[in-house]
Amino acid sequence: MTPFIVTALVSVLVSVALITCLMLALPALARPALPFGVRVPADRAGDPAVVRQRRRFARLVIVMGVVAAVMAVPVLLVTGYAAGVTVTVSAVIVADLLLYYLAHRRISAAKRAGAWSAGRRQGVTVDTTFRTDPVRVPWKHGLPALAVLLITGGIGWSRLGGLPATLPLYLGFAIDPGERVATTPLRVFEPLLYQVAVLVVVVALVVVVLRARPDLDAARPRGSARRYRLYLRGVASMSLLAAACLNLSLLVGALQLWDVVTPGIGWQVAAYVPLVALLAGWVGWEIKAGQAGHRLPALPGEEDEDSGIEQRDDDRHWFLAGAVYANRRDPALLVHARLGTGSWTLNLGHPIAWLLLGVLTVALLVLGALSLSGVVDLPRRHSLW
Repeated sequence: MTPFIVTALVSVLVSVALITCLMLALPALARPALPFGVRVPADRAGDPAVVRQRRRFARLVIVMGVVAAVMAVPVLLVTGYAAGVTVTVSAVIVADLLLYYLAHRRISAAKRAGAWSAGRRQGVTVDTTFRTDPVRVPWKHGLPALAVLLITGGIGWSRLGGLPATLPLYLGFAIDPGERVATTPLRVFEPLLYQVAVLVVVVALVVVVLRARPDLDAARPRGSARRYRLYLRGVASMSLLAAACLNLSLLVGALQLWDVVTPGIGWQVAAYVPLVALLAGWVGWEIKAGQAGHRLPALPGEEDEDSGIEQRDDDRHWFLAGAVYANRRDPALLVHARLGTGSWTLNLGHPIAWLLLGVLTVALLVLGALSLSGVVDLPRRHSLW
């Protein structure tokens, strides 16, 4: 077995193990009243139909991971390194998502057959303080990302006059010494441009998420509102710190690009250390907070809070196991998604959502046309990640 196949095999096994663990965590981190994206009454969260689907999903996800690990070697030998990794990882993701969707369908069927929501008082809760006193952007947590960006710019500027006529191809977190490109200011400061893009996108997403409609529990309005505030602060802080980790990994790649350090396996590993720290931090936060912060500690008396109203059953507006939301009567543009924990989705029933998607589609088509015509030289698919 060649070293390339060994490297590919390790990559596949690590990826499959990571995906399997994340998929196993999805049902555990979701709200008890939202098993597999289905809204159920609180007293039905432990229903045998729900428990059965949780156990079945866990077993099948583990089996899928084992099968993928066993089949990794023949797949890599047949398809080659890059294709083998892509095929195996993609197959595991698709299979696990299908299993999640099947569990969603079965719980929905049990809910309809048992009329779980019949005869219950349903409603929603609104906390206007999220508008009058919104959660603020924790700008201090964005300072590390800005500091790394400024350090990168300073090093790049100092190296601008002493670089050779050609540079190795920049791949984001590493370089390709086997392929050289002409030294131009754009090529020299390519890492800095990526860092600026990361910081701008992350800050924009944080601002939008903090203004999105809060996901509160009508049965426990006060407790869920307090927890959701803490949850938003945590998501905003983790997002800004994530930008710092990404920028730090890009800086390691830039140091190799500018011949500040000698490229080698040590620096390749060092480039991924911030990403590992980022992943570990996010996983730890999600385990602590849970979906919409429901796992955060309750204050005295909050556990006994009960408004006598169940959260409104709006399953008919959710599609693809809670990943897609469409409700023309809902004025909210952005809502907390049911699939996953720290995720939001557009309300496709809102006209502005389609306007945004249309603008994005047109921009991608124009960029693709310019690339095909040679006017714009797009980065390769693996250039950043």
